[in-house]
This record gives sequence, C-alpha cells and structure tokens, in this order.
Amino acid sequence: MEWFVVSGLILFGLIMIVVEVLFVPGTTIVGVLGFIFELGGVYLAYEYFGDTTGTIVLATAFVISCGCIILSFKSGLWRKLSLKEEHTGKVNEGKTDDLIIGQEGMTVSSLKPIGKAIFNNKEYEVKTFGKFLYDNVKIAIVRLENNTIIVDDIQ
Repeated sequence: MEWFVVSGLILFGLIMIVVEVLFVPGTTIVGVLGFIFELGGVYLAYEYFGDTTGTIVLATAFVISCGCIILSFKSGLWRKLSLKEEHTGKVNEGKTDDLIIGQEGMTVSSLKPIGKAIFNNKEYEVKTFGKFLYDNVKIAIVRLENNTIIVDDIQ
C-alpha cells in the first residue's frame, strides 16, 4: 500500500508539471502543486522505507521528471495545440448600415453597459454610456461609431 501512495503522488505530481508545461504555461500554480505532490511522494518514501530507498526514489523521480519535461518540449505538442490564426472580425461589422441615429428598438438582454438589442427585427450588440438597463426596455440609438451602437433608454 505504501508503494502505491508514494508512486501515485509522484506520478500525479509529474502529470501536473507536464500539464503546466504544455497546456497552462505562465500560471505556475499547477506546476507548483505538481512539484509539491512529487516532494510529498519522495518524503513519504523516506518515511516508509528509510534513507537508502528514499534516496533511490528521489533520484529516480528527478531523472524521470527532467526526462518528461524535456520530452514535452521536444515533442512539439504545444505547437500543435496552440492557436495559429488571428481573429480579425469585429462586432456588428457591416451590419450597422441600415441603422440611423434616433431609431428605436428594444433590449433583449440587460445592458451592463454592453448587451443585446433588437432593431428592425435584427439582433445587435449595443452599448450605453455606462448606464445599466434591464431587458425589454425601449431604447434609441444615440451614436453610431466604428460599428459600435451606443444607445440610451427612452423615457
């Protein structure tokens, strides 16, 4: 049972470190937790089996960890999973041509200050000047600039 606990902690820590290197770079939380799990496994190896076996487990865990990290970088898996395309589209791009200042519509979602509204039976992303508006509120277009529709409620 002790070997299962020791090897399980070391393996889980190693998996967390590899996940940190490949999938969650920059956060360090996952990697630090993985390192702590590995240290816990090595510590328990010293506690359960004594100094000689603990040192062997420490050396083995160190070599395997270094090998896995090096293989993770060399495999290029992170390059295969990384985003290579750039999103260049804009909200409401080309959709605001039939809208005019003063046109009335209705909010579909709450505006905090950005949300959705309907004009001419089409849904648009709209923005207020920092005002909070609930859904199903009558609004009017105050300004149109660079595909941004700025609205205010009708009182």
